[in-house]
Order: sequence, then C-alpha cells, then structure tokens
Amino acid sequence: MIGRFPLYTDADVHGPVVKALQSAGWDVLRGIDMHPEKTGDDIHFARAAKEQRVLVSNDLDMKMLAERWFLEGRIYRGLVWWPRSHYSAMGPGDFVAAFEELAARDDPFAGYPIVHIKPEH
Repeated sequence: MIGRFPLYTDADVHGPVVKALQSAGWDVLRGIDMHPEKTGDDIHFARAAKEQRVLVSNDLDMKMLAERWFLEGRIYRGLVWWPRSHYSAMGPGDFVAAFEELAARDDPFAGYPIVHIKPEH
C-alpha cells in the first residue's frame, strides 16, 4: 500500500529528525514518551509491533532484535534503520526525504521488513 505509515522512534533517534518528521506531517510516537528512560529495546519493539507502527532506530541492538523477530516469524510492521554515522552526512531534511521516498513505494516492507536509509552521496 502506497502512503505514509505511523512511526515509533526509539530514544536514539536525534530530536531534530523527530521534529522534522512531525513538521512534515508524519504520525510519530516517541518511545521516550511511552516508557521511562532506559526501558529495554524489547519493550519498545513489542510496543511498536502491537500498535502496528514502523519502528525507527539507529541502534544496532534494535536492528538485531528486528532480525531475530523476522527469523522467528514474529509479525511486525517494519524497521527503518541507519547507522549513527549517517548523522554526519545527512540533515533532518534528508531523513524526511528518505521517509517520503519510502512512503511513495508500493509496500516498502514487503518481503523483508528492515529498510536501511543511506545518504544519497
């Protein structure tokens, strides 16, 4: 299905990226608003899955958790992930553009639920 999907950001996603997504009209639920600081990744992942939101993270542990869920056949909507090093190459607007590009695809999470965002250059 083409179109925007609801998001759940973990605490590692930088605030300016979250604010840029919200300003662009994306439905963003921040993990930090749902659970206390230092809540385990598994709790956030399960919450995103339960609410059918795409998890957004740059935490390697969260990516490994998504891979484990996939291998176990557990259902979740998707994960949009990038390494933290991308913050030096991408500004908030670049992340929004990447999400808009995903939203324009016909089911960007079909086949494999983990999508990596990369700098254009």
